[in-house]
Amino acid sequence: MSEFDASHLKHLSLDRKRELLALLEEKERRRRYNRVGELFQDEGPLRRALYPKHTEFFTAGAYHSERLFMAGNRVGKTEAGGYELYCHLTGLYPEWWDGKRFNRQINALAAGDTNQTTRDIIQKKLFGGKYDTPAWGTGIIPKHLLGKPTIKPGVSDAYDTVPVKHVDGEWSVLKLRSYDQGRKIFQGTEEDIIWMDEECPYDVYEEALIRTMTTNGIFILTFTPLSGLTELVLAFLDSCKDQVLTDTENPRYLVKAGWAHAPHLSEDQKDKLIKSLKLKPYQLKARMNGEPSLGSGAIYPYDPDDIKCKPFMIPKHWPKAYGMDVGWNKTAVVWGAWDRDNDIVYLYTEHYMGQVTPAEHSAAVKARGDWVVGTIDPASKGRGQKDGENLFDIYVAQGLKLIKADNAVEAGLLAVNERLATGRLKIFSNLTGVWHEIGLYRRDDNGKVVKENDHLMDAMRYLIIMLVRVMSTKPIDGRTVQSTNSDHWMA
Repeated sequence: MSEFDASHLKHLSLDRKRELLALLEEKERRRRYNRVGELFQDEGPLRRALYPKHTEFFTAGAYHSERLFMAGNRVGKTEAGGYELYCHLTGLYPEWWDGKRFNRQINALAAGDTNQTTRDIIQKKLFGGKYDTPAWGTGIIPKHLLGKPTIKPGVSDAYDTVPVKHVDGEWSVLKLRSYDQGRKIFQGTEEDIIWMDEECPYDVYEEALIRTMTTNGIFILTFTPLSGLTELVLAFLDSCKDQVLTDTENPRYLVKAGWAHAPHLSEDQKDKLIKSLKLKPYQLKARMNGEPSLGSGAIYPYDPDDIKCKPFMIPKHWPKAYGMDVGWNKTAVVWGAWDRDNDIVYLYTEHYMGQVTPAEHSAAVKARGDWVVGTIDPASKGRGQKDGENLFDIYVAQGLKLIKADNAVEAGLLAVNERLATGRLKIFSNLTGVWHEIGLYRRDDNGKVVKENDHLMDAMRYLIIMLVRVMSTKPIDGRTVQSTNSDHWMA
């Protein structure tokens, strides 16, 4: 109530005061039982325009059947999942909604990692509180649209199914589940939409996904990647590396969001959260920005901003070379230039392609300078793309100037780490393949290097450990390559 209204209260009659009190109570009641009206509004301090990541997630539903909202804590990912579920269950889509739509009542399933978290997070977010109490209907779904829930056996105050009134007069049905019991809990049902809040095991994800196949349904996930680069996270990162919002050929779509995309969090709140969490840097990145971290398993545990640089024109007098990892599924090449005055190597371009002929790879390599010497995976001497043909000999016959790399893995990793740690290895910001792999490059629980998504990492390792032997400057007046060391390939 404004100061003007308050100052005039003493002049009002008792009946008028009672009338005003009744109006205020009714206003509060309507607000209490219509929380959804406060979300993603057209105007106001928390208006929809301030949440572009959330609306991108909604829009992507029109083109992609599987979506992941991977976000930091307190960003509003659960609100996004709950709001979308409300729209589908009720058919009450706002005018601005340009995502997936159902034109009928639906069958839906929402799940958390345990029955308790499903009750305490998803159930509370959607319905507010216990049935037949004033708290029932104070969640995202208004009270007048909720039917009587069925009780979940063995879990206090938890519900198994909840009917939700659809705009066509029929009832949608929402099942509440958890995935701590494994994939079997999802078998035998057909769902129009499945929402999983908190990350699930990959086999549970696969089983639940099958439940949407016969209904042309959708699967949405909302979680903070606290477990790092799990199989599920990697599947989305790999599928969505070059994603396009309107590309209907790719069923998956990934939205990442952090505290910068949460205008409801003040700077003071962020500072308090950072201090209270007391996390290691890699953990804090997951909590703040929804960035999956390798943690102690990271092979190159450096802040990208510390090793990244903007592309620039390489001086002609700097020697160059490339590292090459070959194979049919993927052949990866990364080029480096050496600022010898400051002993800094710059990775400045890359080639990353699969299932094309050596001639095509060779053409791409020579286009970047046919005089440049490269160092290649020594295993290429013993494997072929077809009937045992020798890849090393094939590439040399194509005109590439190659020497076999030293494949001492740990020594190579140490050489790369020493340069990264001392600022003597920089990577151009536009090397998308290198940046993708460096973020995934890790050791398993037994300390072994995980041999996945590592082709450019191998090429980089070959280049750095063979640096002195392969770095060369461009020939002048037809003379042979000028090398930093005599023990190298000679023209």
